Amino acid sequence: MKLKITLLLIFVCSLTYAQTYESLIFDADEYYKKKEYSMAVKKFKEAFKIESKNGNHLYNASCVAALSGNKNQAFKWLNRAIDNDWLNIERLKVDTDLMSLHNSKRWKKLINKMQATIEIVEANYNKPLQAELLTIFDDDQLIRHEYIAALNEFGRQSKQADSLAMIMIHKDSVNLAKITNILDNYGWVGPNEVGGKANQAFFLVIQHADLKTQKKYLPMMREAAKNKNASYSALALLEDRVALGEGKKQIYGSQIGYNNETKKNYVLPLEDPDNVDKRRKEVGLGLLSDYVKRWNIIWDVEEYKLQMKQMEDK
Repeated sequence: MKLKITLLLIFVCSLTYAQTYESLIFDADEYYKKKEYSMAVKKFKEAFKIESKNGNHLYNASCVAALSGNKNQAFKWLNRAIDNDWLNIERLKVDTDLMSLHNSKRWKKLINKMQATIEIVEANYNKPLQAELLTIFDDDQLIRHEYIAALNEFGRQSKQADSLAMIMIHKDSVNLAKITNILDNYGWVGPNEVGGKANQAFFLVIQHADLKTQKKYLPMMREAAKNKNASYSALALLEDRVALGEGKKQIYGSQIGYNNETKKNYVLPLEDPDNVDKRRKEVGLGLLSDYVKRWNIIWDVEEYKLQMKQMEDK
């Protein structure tokens, strides 16, 4: 069964500010996967000498510090993560990477600090709307994690993957009805009203929608980005998807295709590939060469232009 499935997962390390920074974060994550925690800590330290305001990265760094046995460093990075708006207290409490910190007096102090920060930040939230958006977010992401896991274990043409694909299509249609209803009644509600995670649900669901729906809400997202109710980096991904859907070339190189003949991923048709990194930088995205590593793509602009010409000739 051939199904056109749109996949988008929240990658913790998708945004960055410089090549060296993103490369170091990528290396740190790779060492974490290999359970080489001391090396991961080293890479995070090097990265944070360049930039240290990304709450997700600081949290991930605290996890590897705890796993490496460096409790002082773990608490230091956790506190900095909170100071940089990382406020996922549910994850903090259950993350097994941090179990070694639970017996410390500093752990309770940290929990209290985060809870107090959350209460201040969420004092004026629209709690019912936040709860609805968080449910939509989880529905969108969890099924995609399951689907990708099935792809990796059983393959693209497997019954397991096909079954999950059908469930994903159904969930997407249900979530789309909910999101468009919210957008039509409330607009593109910002993180200051529902929190960052709930706010991301708008982009995720619209990103996975049909082209007609994407085009309808793209102007709304553009305006939301201007008002800081949506990120320009997320907007860039939607701009790329709409461009490709209209038969044009993408601008930022965010959309990846799969070649059934070569069994390899590749960057879908891209406008002016020589200057893509300049455009990516303008919207807060890192270098394309770093971005495509997660699909095992080695970015070579000259080779890419040759490949695109060969595809066009066919």
